[in-house]
Amino acid sequence: MDHKAFIASLPREALARLNRTEDSVGLWHLAGHFGLIAFLAVWIALGWPLWWAMLIPQGIAICFLFTLEHEATHKTPFRTVWINEWVGRMSGLLIIQPFEWFRYFHLAHHRHTNIPEKDPELLAGAKPDGWRAYLWHVTGLPFWCAMITQTVCNARGRDPGDYVPERARARIVREARIMLAIYAVALASLAVTPVLFWVWILPGLLGQPFLRPYLLAEHVRCALVANMFENTRTTFTNRIVRFLAWNMPYHTEHHALPQVPFHKLPELHGLMQGQHRVTSQGYVEFTRDYAATLR
Repeated sequence: MDHKAFIASLPREALARLNRTEDSVGLWHLAGHFGLIAFLAVWIALGWPLWWAMLIPQGIAICFLFTLEHEATHKTPFRTVWINEWVGRMSGLLIIQPFEWFRYFHLAHHRHTNIPEKDPELLAGAKPDGWRAYLWHVTGLPFWCAMITQTVCNARGRDPGDYVPERARARIVREARIMLAIYAVALASLAVTPVLFWVWILPGLLGQPFLRPYLLAEHVRCALVANMFENTRTTFTNRIVRFLAWNMPYHTEHHALPQVPFHKLPELHGLMQGQHRVTSQGYVEFTRDYAATLR
């Protein structure tokens, strides 16, 4: 059974229940994630004991906003549309990933998941095959360089990609220019106080090496076919990772039914038992198995 046959086998009432979005669940989760970032920022800024040890946890919490921005492109974390939009923009601002542009990049990835010459993630070259490329990728520096370049190009009105419709291009230009203006103010503030360097910039650099292996687990070494049960991996992990990643370790589930909100993915996982073709028992296991295949 492929993912389309599985979806067709689900009762209509089950699909309706799975697809139902809510504000309250999303807002509580948002409060927890942003609350953690704010708490760690205060700890670091005020120099509380062991403040330096909080830099990496802060970076992980910030970088994993990628998963929230990703969810917001699907308009599923919250029932209210404008909350999805503004949460997505704020998350994208903090990780230098333009939300309006990323929406179309990511939706193209869903349409052509793991299909060579079509999936923009494959075209972007984010699946390293050798040790040197892998170690460079995991630093996160290629991501920062790519996103800074993309934001500047968007602001200059350059072609953002074939996957972006003409009607959206003015919004993408406007968004990028606003983001660059905000970053300019943030950088200028460093001349007055280094607080943003310690609570945002440095943690962001330190957090990316934890996000990159997580993202590799989603599709790397999966089949280059259209069946979501074969081209996407679900990774079993602990509650902390599932919380920070907004349940996206249930990635096969998300790709099979991307309209299902994050808090319903565990239920969908239960219904999907016996259908998974690619799973991993954790990110350490995935990384070990992946490393064994690197040249």
